[in-house]
Amino acid sequence: MKIPKFTDLILFEDDNLIVVNKPPYISSLDDRGEAAGEINMLRLAKAYADDAQICHRLDKETSGALIIAKNPETYRFISMQFEHRKVKKIYHAVIEGTHVFDNLLVDLPILNTGKGSVTISRQEGKRAETWFQSLKYWKHYTLVECRPVTGRMHQIRIHLATQRASIAGDAMYKGKPVFLSSLKRKYVLGKDQEEQPIMKRFALHAFEVTFKINEETEVTIHAPYPKDFDTLLKLLDKFDS
Repeated sequence: MKIPKFTDLILFEDDNLIVVNKPPYISSLDDRGEAAGEINMLRLAKAYADDAQICHRLDKETSGALIIAKNPETYRFISMQFEHRKVKKIYHAVIEGTHVFDNLLVDLPILNTGKGSVTISRQEGKRAETWFQSLKYWKHYTLVECRPVTGRMHQIRIHLATQRASIAGDAMYKGKPVFLSSLKRKYVLGKDQEEQPIMKRFALHAFEVTFKINEETEVTIHAPYPKDFDTLLKLLDKFDS
């Protein structure tokens, strides 16, 4: 994988913090079980600003807006906003099927099973809430806005799965990859070729984040879609509308 240039990822920067558009396939922090020396957002950030700290996590496959503090004071300031649920996050996901979510609240407690996955547990789970709004419909898929109130691991992914609306390509929660052959009539694959999915990851992108950069000033930072997500939407427009 080509290592991105950190400065190319920056969406917003001031003296105290940076917001980047995290590429897919790069972990936010040092993950257990990762190869030694594998690149992650924290290492890229520290090479740019010595005291950099990542203020929240995105799953390795998830792209989009990630807040990075440049000093301990700012890290604490942002962390408190996360703790008090003052940071507004908007994700976009492509889900399987046509689903009309009109400000649907999914309020199902999530239990971290410790094996890199989570489950819904009314008895032992921690409170988790996500709002969903359908943005665009195709024949077999829907583009959905997801607004998590809490920040549990895999929250959006499992909450969508409970609605029988798994994210495209999210095998862990029963989502299937999207192949062009399933959308395009008369699709012909070359001899001895194996068809690759349009997106090689699950279709989830941290689209926007709103938070205070200081006591007076609130900002909203918008992260453009990465190439693979954009390509999926364009092909759905072309062949599935």
